[in-house]
Amino acid sequence: MPANLTPQYHKAEQEYRRATSPEEELEWLQVMLRELPKHKGTDKLNAELKQKISKAKRELQQGRSTGRRGGGLRLPRQGAGRAVLIGAPNTGKSQLLGSLTRATPEIAPYPFCTREPQPGMMPWEDVMVQLVDTPPITRDVLDPATQGLIRGADLVLLLVDLASDDGIDDLQGVLDHLGTTRTRLGTESYVDEQDVGLVYTQTFLVPNKIDAPDAADRLELLHEFCPLEFREFVISALSGTGLETLRDAIYRAMDVVRVYTKLPTQKEPDYDRPYTIRQGGTLLEVAELIHKDFVTQLKSARVWGSQVHDGTYVKGDYVVHDKDVIELHI
Repeated sequence: MPANLTPQYHKAEQEYRRATSPEEELEWLQVMLRELPKHKGTDKLNAELKQKISKAKRELQQGRSTGRRGGGLRLPRQGAGRAVLIGAPNTGKSQLLGSLTRATPEIAPYPFCTREPQPGMMPWEDVMVQLVDTPPITRDVLDPATQGLIRGADLVLLLVDLASDDGIDDLQGVLDHLGTTRTRLGTESYVDEQDVGLVYTQTFLVPNKIDAPDAADRLELLHEFCPLEFREFVISALSGTGLETLRDAIYRAMDVVRVYTKLPTQKEPDYDRPYTIRQGGTLLEVAELIHKDFVTQLKSARVWGSQVHDGTYVKGDYVVHDKDVIELHI
């Protein structure tokens, strides 16, 4: 029997995947259980959720009794979304971060130059996307903070070193190590409905250093011996080859729309700082981003956009579109 999971459940599932602390994980697991349709098709998922909730409560209680706080690294999310850069040593992650953002990470031609996550903000038109460089992954090494960042990311950029004959083996080492965890790479992001703790994050394959000697030959070998279903973007982070195509794809993968706001007393909207919200999001969700009290106080709004006549009055369930201008009335 199909589960027939509701949009509310899927939204809670998405927030659970992006949780950055045990408290947040527990909160969204409880919402998932509450929103889960109750029938024979969801019996297994119901039991899985209850087990996860019990485990999360025990771990939180143990943390409080020992005085330890769980959850690992706290890196605030910023911008329209988050893409995490991962890969083996010397794949050029730090160089890519520096080339796409204004961040100034340490860049050096030796392994494990990056010892802790390094964020930067990538501009795309009038919005920003957060990129996070991470310590290298090998068959034997995976920083727990990196694993948490992968789980909560909107996108993973998996880099491959085309300047090294060991690049393919190193890539396989990354895949093998992640394959032993509950954090996996996928063509899209989701939580496994048959195993709530198993999380997949949308991934792009990024072969780097295409301008290196024999890089084209190594790329052919990569396709032959390590074929992957991820979307592929061949680049040189150092020379800039392919970076604008990658930049555009990163933003598109965030799956957001931009919404501009306008005060009733003003003729022109504020075009400098758009709010970003997931495709399919509603006016009420935008109002909550502006101020949490607007959710209960919102009476109506006027909208200017591609899908309505200018100044149309709408209610909170109106689905916003890219570049809509909204004027809230509370």
